[in-house]
Amino acid sequence: QVPLVESGGDLVQPGGSLRLTCAPSGRTFSMNTMAWFRQAPGKEREFVTATRRSGGTIWYLDSIKGRFTLSRDNAKNAMYLQMNNLKPEDTATYYCAASERNLIASSIRLPPNYDYWGQGTQVTVSS
Repeated sequence: QVPLVESGGDLVQPGGSLRLTCAPSGRTFSMNTMAWFRQAPGKEREFVTATRRSGGTIWYLDSIKGRFTLSRDNAKNAMYLQMNNLKPEDTATYYCAASERNLIASSIRLPPNYDYWGQGTQVTVSS
């Protein structure tokens, strides 16, 4: 059973908005750090944004700052990604990831540091 489940991906026109959701599939585990990554065809998986359960700093990929907003609901172990002013270059499969550790700034952007992943949700931005 995949530990995390993403939803909300869709086909949207440039300038449009989407809201992605990530939640555990049923298993219970510590998700002290949660993150979104994305992967476009033929490219490596790319860090998008992350936050820790304790709150505080939210890390963002430079190209999405001001357009994407990460939030989480600790009571539900859920995480959301509000994506506004979408661009064709945002087209990718978006993955939710969680780590049982409180990752630090130097490691929070690296996929191998995450323990649990979802199967991904497709976001396509095209006219």
